[in-house]
Amino acid sequence: MTKTTDELRLAADFAPANYEDWRKLVDGVLKGAPFEKLVGKTSDGLKIDPIYPRARGAAPVAGRPAAAPWQIMQRADHPDAKQANAQALHDLENGATGLTLVFAGANGAQGFGLDPSAEAVAQILDGIYLDAGIGIELQIGPQSRMAAIHVAEYIQRKGIDPAACDIRFGLDPLGACAVWGSSPYGWSEIVPAVTGAIKGLAPLGFKGPFAAADGRVIHDAGGSEVQELAFVLASGVAYLRAIETAGIPLEDAQGMVYARLAADADQFLTLAKFRALRLLWARIEQACGLVPKPLFVAADTAWRMLTQRDPYVNMLRATMATFSAGLGGANAITVLPHTLALGLPDPFARRAARNTQLVLLEESNLAKVSDPAAGSGGIETLTKQLCEAAWSLFQEIEKAGGLFASLEQNLIQRKVAATRAVREANIAKRREVLTGASEFPNLHEAEIAVLDAKPIALAPYGEAKFKFDALPPMRLAAPFEALRDKSDEKLKNAGARPKIFLANLGTPADFTARATFAKSFFETGGIEAIDTQGFADPVALAAAFKASGAAVACLCSADKVYAAHAKAAAQALHAAGAKHIYLAGRPGEQEAALRAAGVGDFIFAGGDALAMLQDAWKRME
Repeated sequence: MTKTTDELRLAADFAPANYEDWRKLVDGVLKGAPFEKLVGKTSDGLKIDPIYPRARGAAPVAGRPAAAPWQIMQRADHPDAKQANAQALHDLENGATGLTLVFAGANGAQGFGLDPSAEAVAQILDGIYLDAGIGIELQIGPQSRMAAIHVAEYIQRKGIDPAACDIRFGLDPLGACAVWGSSPYGWSEIVPAVTGAIKGLAPLGFKGPFAAADGRVIHDAGGSEVQELAFVLASGVAYLRAIETAGIPLEDAQGMVYARLAADADQFLTLAKFRALRLLWARIEQACGLVPKPLFVAADTAWRMLTQRDPYVNMLRATMATFSAGLGGANAITVLPHTLALGLPDPFARRAARNTQLVLLEESNLAKVSDPAAGSGGIETLTKQLCEAAWSLFQEIEKAGGLFASLEQNLIQRKVAATRAVREANIAKRREVLTGASEFPNLHEAEIAVLDAKPIALAPYGEAKFKFDALPPMRLAAPFEALRDKSDEKLKNAGARPKIFLANLGTPADFTARATFAKSFFETGGIEAIDTQGFADPVALAAAFKASGAAVACLCSADKVYAAHAKAAAQALHAAGAKHIYLAGRPGEQEAALRAAGVGDFIFAGGDALAMLQDAWKRME
């Protein structure tokens, strides 16, 4: 006996629920508070509702071929060509299906990078079967631009068919100009250099793509998803126009440009961003009179989200970023090793980066479904919002004369700077948490091993005739890590870190929550917290503080205990020599009395933790 699908529904025994039913339950929990409390906002001001209905009739976004895996790219950036070659061969033998060759001077080099000389390129590629389906992506800068030519010459010398090679050449002078904030040449002079390289490579049989529209420039500088998408569109259109001016038909130029996006740990935004780019680029192709073809989109996990402290958390961030980019349709993904912010990764870090993708592909089967987010109300809405906002900014860039002209006018830079300032403020106030850096620190973590390598010294690239604001890469955790570095230096030189005495009042039930908060708060800045048993006697509290050797103290307890004992405790600590006294919690109506008793500052969730910690260091110094 067979049953229909409707009869087998798992929810058949339950009454159907709708949005109104859900709202009634939520309103009961909110108890009169506004529903808007549950509505989030992105850094672009886009609204994210707490629940969405299904987006009926939504079609999948065309991306990778059906059920095709993305390329598992492994980063090669060791300055020593022989070491880089050994790493590359090992990666390819152990699951990588492509190599991201990051040359010195490239935007993503982060201080290191491959030697771009012809001899080094030959050494790096030695023993790699470039015509065996291996994906190769070049990340190059103006100082290493000849690396692309050296790769092509190597292939010719080896007698390899260029058409059998899968190489993305990564030409991107616009990205370099944006990062540096200057250029020796104007756009009219840059165009012939780009098209000349393409016209030299394409006739040899290389199918490209050749020019990269790199959104990491914006993401690494602290920009938003909308700004990143608009930058990619403007960059891609600039390269399309340049190629067309060289006499190459747009139908051929269409496949000569590809995009690169950053993938970070914000799952939904990253997924929607990758989907949005494909829709936006298809619109550009239609405006050019072209039949849309899926754009090749490469992904790098985000530099700005990496932390030097507790770097193993970077593995989790990279996993979420890879998951999101993969489901968003990325054609190739490069996972930055979890120790890259500390230096060049050792074999373990490289293996972890590689296996992050292997597990998601081979065990979680993420590539088996094309665009699995299609029809999801939340993702479809967010994708549409990103498309509309990015298109509007792209039009603004075009009205300014294109990407290079908008850089000269600092149009993009001003927008990125404003977004970065808000983002940095949220990090400082710990509204956005970086585990291990701005929250849940470990002052006793073991030193992490990285390779001992010296960066390649490159000669300056021309005189900066065109100058504008730069968009240098940043890491969100850096301000907190600077304080931790000072603490480590003090420990090394003086044998002890700066300390704060936790003046816990009452019973553990009274002080544990705020003492735990205070310990994490101060140790994110490298200030070691001396925990204590609860005190009821101000004399005993003062004696314990003197014995601790700390210069400052923090009162920790419940509000009811503060009302009865905080003033006497603060006075005792002040008399015992405390240079400054903090109190964990908001002061409320007691603030004037507490300050009169000696309390100098109050620490609480939502306050500017970074500014408070920087001030604490000044007081202790």
